[in-house]
Amino acid sequence: MSNSPFNRELFDQVMVPNYSPSTMIPVRGKGSRIWDQDGREHIDFAGGIAVTSVGHAHPEMLAALKEQGEKIWHLSNIMTNEPALKLAQQLTDATFAERVFFANSGAEANEAAFKLARRYALENFGPDKHEIIAFHQGFHGRTLFTVSVGGQPKYSAGFGPAIEGITHLPYNDIAALEAAVSEKTCAIVMEPLQGEGGIIAANPAFAQRARELCDQHQALLVMDEIQTGVGRLGTLYAHEQLGITPDIMTSAKGLGNGFPVAAMLTSQAIASHMGVGTHGSTYGGNPLACAIASKVLELVNQPTVLAGVNNKFERLKAGIEAINAKYHFCAEIRGRGLLIGCALTEPYQGQAGVFQVAAAEQGLMVLVAGPDVVRLAPSLLIPEADIDAGLALFEQAVAKVVSG
Repeated sequence: MSNSPFNRELFDQVMVPNYSPSTMIPVRGKGSRIWDQDGREHIDFAGGIAVTSVGHAHPEMLAALKEQGEKIWHLSNIMTNEPALKLAQQLTDATFAERVFFANSGAEANEAAFKLARRYALENFGPDKHEIIAFHQGFHGRTLFTVSVGGQPKYSAGFGPAIEGITHLPYNDIAALEAAVSEKTCAIVMEPLQGEGGIIAANPAFAQRARELCDQHQALLVMDEIQTGVGRLGTLYAHEQLGITPDIMTSAKGLGNGFPVAAMLTSQAIASHMGVGTHGSTYGGNPLACAIASKVLELVNQPTVLAGVNNKFERLKAGIEAINAKYHFCAEIRGRGLLIGCALTEPYQGQAGVFQVAAAEQGLMVLVAGPDVVRLAPSLLIPEADIDAGLALFEQAVAKVVSG
């Protein structure tokens, strides 16, 4: 056992108790493997919750960190900087967007998106047009505004009155959406695939109808790509697979490979309503974060890498299917690319956490997406050998849970 004084017991003495982390504390990573305080090796199918998109300690990421770290870290938004301008140009060149706002987290990017949607509607159509339509089981962050838009009451309950003017509908229900949209609607907010909500993909017809209804009612379509963006589903951004273009899109998680960075992207016409002084971020767009995100985009936004994500999905899916043929624990394999959910069969529903713990005991890091879904979100660059080795460990974990 490690003799480090920085152990799990110390957590309970010094940290606010809003988390309940595992006893294992990682200290080093390389690619898709990490080592804990005891020197034990683990295969990483969790990716820091779909964040470490190019893996741990990637040599080009380390070089980018060192190069910018020796130049300048922070300036504040009183002035701009070269890495921020480069990253903004990369993002606008690669997407529908013409303007970018940088922040530190997905919640901050969504906060900016929701504020912009309301301000755009106010200035164009007046104060009555402020209502936001979102979806049950959606997740958009932990600020008061973003938990109010999110469709999971467990995250918003207990913090006083929620933000008003938000309606939640069933995801993928076109009729409910058609009935709810009105001239008071300023935005429809959706994920192209609900991550925290259970790895539920949007039907293309549903997403396309949302786009049409926004156009008809002069509302904005806000696409939350915090978890699905930057190659996670096999295209640079997931909405590309739905045949639609949002008005506002948010990006974080995989954009920084673990370094805090986020972006809100939109058109020039919409961005013009966020004038000087209307919004801001002390650290948003700092040179260090932007230099790192710039390198992530260079590594990920390549045809071979994006095609590789789809190939790795097929390999993981086939492996899970083979395990399931023996143990019948998975009712459905959900997701695309390297955001995969194993929806548990009825005997194991509510036990996703049990599978997660069992996998950790075997040396495999996985996630949950609610109590009924085991979630996999490894590095987009994970080698096939690590996929196969991880699947072998996953089979051992499944066998242990099934055998009781």
